[in-house]
Amino acid sequence: MFTFMFLVLLPHVLLSSTNVAVISPQDPVLRIGSSLTARCTLSHGLGLHASTLYWTLNGMRLSDSTYSVVSPDILSVSLHSLNGSQQQSGDNLVCHGADGHVLAGSCLYVGMPPEKPINLMCWSRNAKDLSCKWSPGSRGETHIRTKYTLKYKLRWYGKEKECENYSTGRQHNSCYIPRNLALFTPYEIWVEAANQLGSTTSDIITLDILDVVTTDPPANVRASRVGDLEDQLTVRWATPPGLKDILFQAKYQIRYRLEDSTEWKVVDDVGNQTSCRLAGLRAGTVYFMQVRCNPVGIYGSRKAGIWSDWSHPTAASTPGSERLQSGSCDPKPGEPNSTLRRELKQFFGWVRKHTSGCSGMSIKLYDQWRVWLQKSHKTRNQVDSTRR
Repeated sequence: MFTFMFLVLLPHVLLSSTNVAVISPQDPVLRIGSSLTARCTLSHGLGLHASTLYWTLNGMRLSDSTYSVVSPDILSVSLHSLNGSQQQSGDNLVCHGADGHVLAGSCLYVGMPPEKPINLMCWSRNAKDLSCKWSPGSRGETHIRTKYTLKYKLRWYGKEKECENYSTGRQHNSCYIPRNLALFTPYEIWVEAANQLGSTTSDIITLDILDVVTTDPPANVRASRVGDLEDQLTVRWATPPGLKDILFQAKYQIRYRLEDSTEWKVVDDVGNQTSCRLAGLRAGTVYFMQVRCNPVGIYGSRKAGIWSDWSHPTAASTPGSERLQSGSCDPKPGEPNSTLRRELKQFFGWVRKHTSGCSGMSIKLYDQWRVWLQKSHKTRNQVDSTRR
């Protein structure tokens, strides 16, 4: 009978150097909830008796009530309702002599077959490569080593290929295809999952590389004031460098928020320009701004790409209100300029409503009105000071 000596690296245990026993079955693979009866069989002529032996599982001694002396040379142990393995390399089931010597060992692989991979999605950063990620099924953990293989092929012809550059995370797995991809032709992509208890395949997705192009976030995002205008800021940025050699038309979005707020306001109508003036802001207030990019029309494709991540936030503050800083108060309803103020307030609300994006005509009209208003405030303040 062939014997096998399994050496387990456990602290404070003297490892045997000869083949003195064997455990059967050796390295079994079982489903969660299964039962197992294992036997430790001693070699002949050792002068040991099975009744003096004991078992451990992951270093913990198992109860004598689970043992059974089958013969002078064989001690069995019965385990029921097994839980998933604590580590993918297997749980250590070890047979010991009375003095603690390790006589034989086996690995138990207790887990579940993989579920169908889900949430498969792919993107390209330069129309030359492809990255894909997926989640390992709704249950996720199989407790035993599971292999995921991403495969792809041209939809109507071509040889099936496998991705080679894998990364594994807690929430999802991913794979990167760096080169040799065709344009203007759709691919079929899927993920296969397999372990010793079974195998399964994800749904197949079909995509054209040009339809899943994304970019790095816009670079060098910065914000600045618009002269002394109290409720405007200008945001500027640079085109993502990864697409500088590709014919495309970018679409940008800006979002901004108050310093003490978590609620973002999004400006959608930025278009293909690399700057935008935000209007209707609060005077004397710090704002945080971010920009992202969507490459559209890659090599003439009619579909939009995938939005990039948001850029790192940049911050700027609007000028403080001069009238508030000078200590002036709003006029009472009965004062002579109350009608004019009410009309200006109505006009201000109209301008704010129509210039929340990046409209050039509205901005120009609004600038003219703001400059005139601020000059009138300065004149009024100077007159008031001379009267005092």
